[in-house]
This record gives sequence, structure tokens and C-alpha cells, in this order.
Amino acid sequence: MKDIKFGTGGWRAVIGDDFTRENIQKVAAGVIRMMKDEGKTEKPVIIGYDRRFLSSKAAVWVAEVLAAGGIRVWFLNRSAPTPLVMHTVLKKELHYGLEITASHNPPEYNGIKLIVEEGRDAPVETTEKLEAYIKNTDEVETVSFDKALEDGKIEYLQNPFNDFIDDIIKNLDMSLLRRRGLRVAFDAMHGSGSYPLVVIYHTARCTIDTIHLNKDAFFGGQMPAPTERTLATLKNDVLVGNYDLGIAMDGDGDRLGIIDKNGRYINANEILCLLYYYLVKYKSWKGPVVRNLATTHTLDKLAAYFGEECYEVPVGFKYISSKIDEVDAVLGGESSGGLTVRGHIHGKDSIYAASLFTEMICATNKSPSELLEEIEEICGKSEFVEDNISFDYARKLEIDKLIMVEKKLPDFCEEIEHINYEDGCKVYFKNGDFVICRFSGTEPMLRIFSESSDLKKAKSYIKKFADLIGC
Repeated sequence: MKDIKFGTGGWRAVIGDDFTRENIQKVAAGVIRMMKDEGKTEKPVIIGYDRRFLSSKAAVWVAEVLAAGGIRVWFLNRSAPTPLVMHTVLKKELHYGLEITASHNPPEYNGIKLIVEEGRDAPVETTEKLEAYIKNTDEVETVSFDKALEDGKIEYLQNPFNDFIDDIIKNLDMSLLRRRGLRVAFDAMHGSGSYPLVVIYHTARCTIDTIHLNKDAFFGGQMPAPTERTLATLKNDVLVGNYDLGIAMDGDGDRLGIIDKNGRYINANEILCLLYYYLVKYKSWKGPVVRNLATTHTLDKLAAYFGEECYEVPVGFKYISSKIDEVDAVLGGESSGGLTVRGHIHGKDSIYAASLFTEMICATNKSPSELLEEIEEICGKSEFVEDNISFDYARKLEIDKLIMVEKKLPDFCEEIEHINYEDGCKVYFKNGDFVICRFSGTEPMLRIFSESSDLKKAKSYIKKFADLIGC
């Protein structure tokens, strides 16, 4: 059995292989040992869970171990999105929170996300420390959930959504939303983020019609990620129903997908650019923007147009939120669909992002496509391409040696400006294009991203990297 490792989005594993009751309990025992060694046992740990198979049961197993170890538990009595747990840790000034989720991973996966003080993604130093505690754990003590509940060691957290929803509403122009009364189609993707978003839209007097609201362990046969392919049904509904907007979120409510009223899929890079453009141009916010290595450089051009700077960080939202604080950025995000805005939580939140996106349409009286045309006039045309390549886990060391140690590169037929090996291998070309090849932090997969003003050229960069690796 492989060691338990926390990647960019927490520990994720295949159910029945490594995501087992024994390993789940070991993670909880590791958290106890870490909290005791740090002297942070005086505050409770909040435990949330999404709607995946085994999530609610795994949350119970974690709670039973924490309670047996003398740690008080705040338990959510219904599924909840990751942003809610992060918000609660921030608002209640807790040391730790746990969310049982595998986010956008395939249905056969589940996992655990560790949230630390101020509602942040756990930094590498913390997860490495936790991994060591887990590895050295043999026996695990438990107590029955009902007994711990009776003894007050586990407590159901009452109305946990109220503060979260209220804080989002405070950041929105609700009078504007109410005057406009948009019609929105919402694909919940069988996830846990539906309740707060529906409440916000109803409060804003928007019409919201939902699909895929039910719990489904197989996510309707689709990946629980809001991609162009998985949102085909939402696209059709928007067009046929003449909606102003289509919204979708992944399984735990931290990644966002948009369908414009004309049926155009608005990707994560475009969402980032649109919201930064809206907040700076239309709401007169001041400040830079933050993106990771694998996100569009259009943000750099947009920031420069406003006299601001775009900061690049490694993949992992903890780096984005940290840099936002450091430079007081307007927002930060990544091409995989997550973002956060200054003044909100320190992690990805698609519920707030979707609400703000809706406000943008009302305030500008323009569709996302029309606003993207304005951005293209400023920044020029950009084609962003990505490819995910699965590989046999046994080849990981071989691929890593080829790219990161021997530093082999294909012949791209373009002049290279510089190369960054901070997180995978990113090649910056003198013509402004880039390509990056890196290991996924959550699956046995290579992720290759490229951007160019020419679609054919962007695709060629990816093919040449894939050919070099032999995939």
C-alpha cells in the first residue's frame, strides 16, 4: 500500500484501493498527533463532506477518531462545499478544518482536504509534517459517533450556511441584481455547492432553474468538472430556454464553468480575465492580479494595460492566496477553474465567483462574449490549449529524470527566452508563447498547457512535448 501523500488539492486516492477506512482513520490520528504537538487542541475541528460515494461515512470515521483522541468536533449535518468549511475556519478562528472530497477527480476517487488557520489551504510544510505523523501511526483509537455526540465531544454545527451566504451577499450589489432579474440555468453537477448558490440567487430575485441537483455517486456518467464537454446539456438548456446565463460548479463547489446566452462556453482563463476586467474597469478597484504557472498570460497584458502587475506562482492555490495577501491583489486564480477575490476567503470559491459574474452581466449590460471582445482589442488574440496524459505510475521516475534532471527539451522551432523548473518545466518563448509540462498533484497524469496567438502552433508545442516523453 502506497504512503499517504497530500498533493496540491489534498490527499486523493481510489476508493477501495487506498481510500479505505483504515487509511482514513490514520489521517485523523495523524491530525490529532500534530495538533497535540503544536499545542492546538483547545479549539474544535470542523468536518465537512461533499456528495461523493463514502464521503459522509468517511466524515463519521474521522470524527470518531478525533473525538476518541480528545479533540472536539463540529460536524456538518448535510453535505457542504469546501469554501464553506474554509469560511468557517476563518470566521470562527479555528486551527484546522477537514473536508472529505476529491473535488473534480473521477467518481472512483475520494480524499481529504486539510484546511488551516485563516481558512487557507494547508502549506507544504504542514502536509509534510502530517504525512510523517500518519506514516508512524500503528494503532488508532475510536469511539462510536453516537456516544461522542451524547458526551458532547461531537456537536452538530447549527445553521453553518448563514454566515457564509450573508458574507457573500454583503459583497454584491443586490439592488442591481434585483432590478435586472436575470434568468439563470444552473448545472449543480450533483455536487455540494448548490444550496448556497440557489439561496443567493433567490435573495437576488433571479430566476434560477436547476439540473443535476440530485446526489449521484457516478455524477451522471460525467466527470464532476465544469468543462465544455461535460456542460453540453447546460448549453442546450441555455439556448432552448433563452436564459441570460448558464452556471456550473464541480463536486465540492470550488471550480466554475460558464455558458454565455449564445451557448458559448466561457473557460476558466476567460472567467479570470473577465472578473479582473470588471472589478478594475467597472468597479474601480486598484491592484495587481495573481495566476499560477499554467494560466493564461492574457492576465499579464490586462494588468499592464491598467498599470498593474501580474504575479506568477507555482500550481497550488495556497501559493495564490499567499501572494494575494502579500501584494494586495484584486483576485487570483488558475486555469483549472478556481479563483478567489480580495476581501473574501483565502481559497477557491465558485459560489462567490458565480454571484459576482452575474453582477458583472447586470452592471455592464453586456454578455461575456461582448466583454471578451473588448479584452481582445486590448490584449490581442490568445489560444490556450491543454492536454492531460495518463501514464503508468512506474514511469514517473523515468519521466521526471528526462524532464527535470536531464532537462531534455524537444525542438520547438522557436527561440526560447527562458525556462522555469520551479514546478514542472515551463518554456517561455521570445514571441510571447509558452508551454508547460508538469505532473498532476492529484492523479497519475501529465498536464501539458500551451498558449499562442496561433492555435496550430499552441497544439504543436504540446505534441512535441508528448512525443519527447513517449506518450
